[in-house]
Amino acid sequence: MLETENVSVFYGRHHALEKASIKVDRGEIVVMLGANGAGKSTFLRAIAGVTPAMEGSVVRMDGDDITHRPPYEIVEAGIALVPEDRGIFADLTVEENLFLGANPKRARAYEAENLDKVFSLFPKLAERRTQAVHTMSGGERQMVAIGRAMMSHPTILMLDEPSLGLSPLLSKELFQSLTVIKDTGVGIFLVEQNAKQSLAIADRGYLLDNGHITGADTAHALANDQQVIKAYLGGAEAKATTGAPAAFPTEDRAAGIDSPHAITAGNRAGLRQRTNDIIPFSISELVDGASAVQSAHFNSGRVEGVGAPPPPTNGGSHKSQPSAPLDTGSSVGRSSELQQMLAEMEAAAANALNPRGGETS
Repeated sequence: MLETENVSVFYGRHHALEKASIKVDRGEIVVMLGANGAGKSTFLRAIAGVTPAMEGSVVRMDGDDITHRPPYEIVEAGIALVPEDRGIFADLTVEENLFLGANPKRARAYEAENLDKVFSLFPKLAERRTQAVHTMSGGERQMVAIGRAMMSHPTILMLDEPSLGLSPLLSKELFQSLTVIKDTGVGIFLVEQNAKQSLAIADRGYLLDNGHITGADTAHALANDQQVIKAYLGGAEAKATTGAPAAFPTEDRAAGIDSPHAITAGNRAGLRQRTNDIIPFSISELVDGASAVQSAHFNSGRVEGVGAPPPPTNGGSHKSQPSAPLDTGSSVGRSSELQQMLAEMEAAAANALNPRGGETS
């Protein structure tokens, strides 16, 4: 069992972690949730001996005090850390990275056995055992990092943000792999931003806020705690939007809409008929009518600043040929809104033709 008591870490004057106490047993997954900068990575590094802990901090492994020991001795005690940056050797092959993980004395007698476990857990690594790691994807590199830690024959495996940078599909596969590792009897202490998936596979969890552990409970209880849901699982609004959006508002929601033309479940069937009531003319009628109005304005010289049309070239007198007016008696005349719209269109056309506000050259 991994056990810590009152672990504290300072970065200069900054108190990054204060009196953090947790327990992780063999064969269980324990997750620690917290916002960025809460001190989660610092906690893992302090347990692993990478970051010095303050006096008064205590880290025990199977009852032995391993506080302030160097990292290699902590690995020999049975604790392996997979850091956030993975820490693998990109220029080496998959197999070379894995064998480096088997260097501790506790792991040498189990090298072949652990290699089989890693290849069984991550079949892709077996296929690419001679491939240089720098040519692999982010998900495959994470497999190498976890596999190398497993080669040290750990009792407790600590992972810092293992799903960082992975696609949702690869993240799901990764968390499934962690449950398989757990079933081998290895305890897992997991720091992860993906609270939903980590709580789904965890047995217990801790909450870390601003360097302090503020809560601890079973994973099921944390996943259903309203404060945890609000802080780490997206809150009630996110839960409401997890399903597929409705194609149309429901009749109950639409009842409060003031517009009589709102599209609701009840009036979708009559949508075309209602549209014809609002706009009692076709597109072709509107285009023909607008063309007639425009021609009439140009021929009569009514557009300000444009002037009368040029005189005829054959010396004859010019006679304007007014176009047929827009028929408003049948369709357009039924809508005063259309008249207003056409008037605005005419004004806009006049302004476009004479942008200087009526000045002529």
